[in-house]
Amino acid sequence: MTARQKSRRLTRGLYRLDDLKIGDVIETPQRLITALDIDQFAALSGDYFAIHMNEDAARASGFSGRVAHGLLVLSIIDGLKNQADAQLDAIASLGWDMGFSAPVFVGDRLSARLTIIDIRPTSDGKRGIATIEVIAGNQHDEVVQKGVNTLMLHR
Repeated sequence: MTARQKSRRLTRGLYRLDDLKIGDVIETPQRLITALDIDQFAALSGDYFAIHMNEDAARASGFSGRVAHGLLVLSIIDGLKNQADAQLDAIASLGWDMGFSAPVFVGDRLSARLTIIDIRPTSDGKRGIATIEVIAGNQHDEVVQKGVNTLMLHR
């Protein structure tokens, strides 16, 4: 971000591509992670890996308790993005490139900070593409996932 591209926190509303500037920020609400979340995600995905399902197995692997699936956390981040006061007038998600940097446990509260890092029109000029840096953290301000989401937006 250059000196001219100052960060602004987007307020309540619906934002099209042409409303956005590089450096714009969206803050999501928080969401509590529960054992039921993990159980239901395992049932849906078929991922019953032991550290997700069993307290003893998680502790034997060096964790303080059951660990939420990384893809569950990513799904919750996407849901939080869609519950934020500031909404992007999206057409479709074009992809995620996320790193999982710390475990998420039952009882953690997740939230995310989304920063617009690139905006451009599509080749036909009718829609646009926004590239968004996503930093998700817990109640201790520890980053648990970080990466990029690319969205197609209405102009």
